[in-house]
Amino acid sequence: MPWKDGYTITDEKTMDDQDITWPNNNQCAVMVVVDLSVPSGADGIGPKEVAHNRAEFGAEVGIGRVLDLLDRHNMRATFAVPAIIAGVYHDTVCEIIKRGHEIAAHGYCHEDVNTLDKQEEERRIQISTEVLADICGERPSGWFALPRQQDPHPSGSVSLNTVDLLIDAGYAYLGNSMADDIPHYWVTDFTSKRNILALPYYYHFDDLFFFDFPPLGTGSNCENPEALFQNWKQEFDAQYQRGRCFHMVVHPYLVGWSHRLVTLDDIFSHIQTVPLVWNPTGNECTQYWTDRYPSDRYLNLEESIWTDYPGSLS
Repeated sequence: MPWKDGYTITDEKTMDDQDITWPNNNQCAVMVVVDLSVPSGADGIGPKEVAHNRAEFGAEVGIGRVLDLLDRHNMRATFAVPAIIAGVYHDTVCEIIKRGHEIAAHGYCHEDVNTLDKQEEERRIQISTEVLADICGERPSGWFALPRQQDPHPSGSVSLNTVDLLIDAGYAYLGNSMADDIPHYWVTDFTSKRNILALPYYYHFDDLFFFDFPPLGTGSNCENPEALFQNWKQEFDAQYQRGRCFHMVVHPYLVGWSHRLVTLDDIFSHIQTVPLVWNPTGNECTQYWTDRYPSDRYLNLEESIWTDYPGSLS
């Protein structure tokens, strides 16, 4: 489809199955994202949110169970970490790295960046990058803007400035975009084709929307681990058959409960019933994709055929 400035983030023409290859002749890519944010509002995580019993369970119990399960299945994950969480749980972040996983940035305090002006958002990106670089020994290459449970949109919080600021800050990828089910380029300028690689995300594969949803206090809480497992299983089976990319997102404060951990154990076990599955971190997937499918060859933008008229939404 043609490019529409302010509407289209990419060329909106996905790659055909037969044109997608993965390293070492693998059939499918599987990416696991562990979100270390905790329940909060649009202002993000503060002392009250960190001290909440659900947050403490995730940090003191859930994270260890998730790490042990990843070890047991010999799987690796990308941990999306708000800077404020990294500062509070310095030793936990170091343990995640020690076990071979990737640390990516997840905002300063997982705030809604649409409430910030450009200068303040830029400042917070810089601070977040510095905090994680100091703890991890190297700067993060990926940035996530995953949704909170009460967000009006399930795609996460990205302002009109976010992607350009991430490019300026030297980030290699944005960890969540709903524009495709494979990695794709998020374009901010048509003429120069200025872009960043975006990795696939969809809320149907995020445990946030299946455990304790709607949010606590609404009077109508329910829990749907069976539905989540079926979504994961059916999506993985379909993507494996097609040779594309399967992704999933979990939160230790949600999935870390023993009965829910069974759901995570089951999907990992199911994934390992088939051969030729590549399980990269976000950075590894980005390095491969940008080398194999560079934007200067695979990003094809066309001029928009849109004509403005009175009352149009452009």
